[in-house]
Amino acid sequence: MALKIRTAAVADAKAIQSIYAPIALNTAISFEENPPCVVEIAQRIATTIQTYPYLVAEEDGEIKGYAYASQHRARAAYRWAVDVTVYIAESARRQGVGRELYETLLPILEKQRFRAAYAGIAQPNEGSVGLHESLGFVHIGTYPEVGFKLGKWHDVGYWRLGLCQATPPLEPIIFPKLEDASH
Repeated sequence: MALKIRTAAVADAKAIQSIYAPIALNTAISFEENPPCVVEIAQRIATTIQTYPYLVAEEDGEIKGYAYASQHRARAAYRWAVDVTVYIAESARRQGVGRELYETLLPILEKQRFRAAYAGIAQPNEGSVGLHESLGFVHIGTYPEVGFKLGKWHDVGYWRLGLCQATPPLEPIIFPKLEDASH
């Protein structure tokens, strides 16, 4: 069966938590030190999809990865910028799952009228950098030694992808309204 990209549901929280927990515990890919429980993941999904897309990649009933957008900063003038995140199950990495998730997520963000998507990538992470750059993200800078995890300091590089270029910008459309408009 082919990979299916769809909007995440609260019921996906257990599968998403099983992908994310080892990343949070054992790597500096995420700066969370304690993985959130399934209930917390469910709450994050429910909160995110009120404004932004949260997608899962599913194959034969199994979640292989997920991607979502989130608020870049809290001040009103930042409302046209979003942060993007993608995580892939260890068994599904380097199989194009992340690319398929982003190739679905990024056009949605453009339709929502966001001007730019930003990705923060803890360094080193050649796989994530390669994925983002292959999709058109451009490195815009690095925060040196910004996070301390697993006994050492880590740099975080930031990448930007331009999206909707309307000037003056049009107000962003929240994700549920965009879905309603497409039916």
